[in-house]
Amino acid sequence: MKQNIITFVLTLLSVYAGIIIGCNNNNPNIVKHNGEKDRISFKSIEGISYTEINRRLKNGLSFSEYGYQLEPQWKVNFVSDDSVSIYSPSNKRFFNFPLTRGYDSIFNTARTWLKVRKMSKDSLVLEMLKAQGDSIDITGAGIYMTFYADNYVKNVLRSDTTILKRVGRKDSLFIKSLVIKANTDIKKAFAARQPVAFISKRPSVKVEKWKVEGDLFNNFDTSDDYFNPTFSITINKAYANFYYSFSVYVDEKGQMHYGEPLIAFLGESLREQYIHESQAVMNSYLKYYLQITPGKTLNMPHTSLIKIHVEGNCTSLK
Repeated sequence: MKQNIITFVLTLLSVYAGIIIGCNNNNPNIVKHNGEKDRISFKSIEGISYTEINRRLKNGLSFSEYGYQLEPQWKVNFVSDDSVSIYSPSNKRFFNFPLTRGYDSIFNTARTWLKVRKMSKDSLVLEMLKAQGDSIDITGAGIYMTFYADNYVKNVLRSDTTILKRVGRKDSLFIKSLVIKANTDIKKAFAARQPVAFISKRPSVKVEKWKVEGDLFNNFDTSDDYFNPTFSITINKAYANFYYSFSVYVDEKGQMHYGEPLIAFLGESLREQYIHESQAVMNSYLKYYLQITPGKTLNMPHTSLIKIHVEGNCTSLK
């Protein structure tokens, strides 16, 4: 009797295990590979060079409502199951990165968690995952990266990656709607893909735009150059020595509108005095001594927000 019960339990466990394995094999969220069934393997595409041709949100757009553009920048070549070569646009060369494989088509490389949604010798679709501390949100960040193999682009599509990366009609219409809103109400300004530009009209006025360098720590992302444009302006032969930091709305015609101070204050009266003085500098020196080109996105000029740090020196030029 006891032997029959044991046999029955073992049979149930075998059936249950079979059901679980069967469910995993039919799970559409798990990409099938030549390697282990639920663990990612890149053996089938080793040595193939892929170029990212678009990076989009779940809604199919490559722009956010704030003007941030998801640029297709990566070029990858999976050297092995534990190494990938990634191209750095700023350094103009490939770097080898260690690759850590996980389950359910998840892997980590270049300080980024990704999930394979589609993989073939012609194309690759990856989804970016959110990572917080030691945990990963496997539901995804809603950002999808599409790659085409270089040979596929050249020999099958008979095209060029530059053409394939062009912004589509859906993005153009979306940006046009944002432009109309921003030019109607400056408070609805958004980041300009071609940011505001300043050219000094006087030798006594120097302008320097802060530049972001792409490196391993920011995933070679230099988007802050346009998403958060910041300028240092030095005015020699000024009426006094001063230093102010404030934001400015630059409209589609290149006109400046004061935003707010970029520093904190202990009292409201000090804040009001600071605004009065810094706004006077903007309305005098900056407006008359700078040639201003408004920011544009997809060649459409619109209101955008910038940051300015302006220093005045009353000493004469040497």
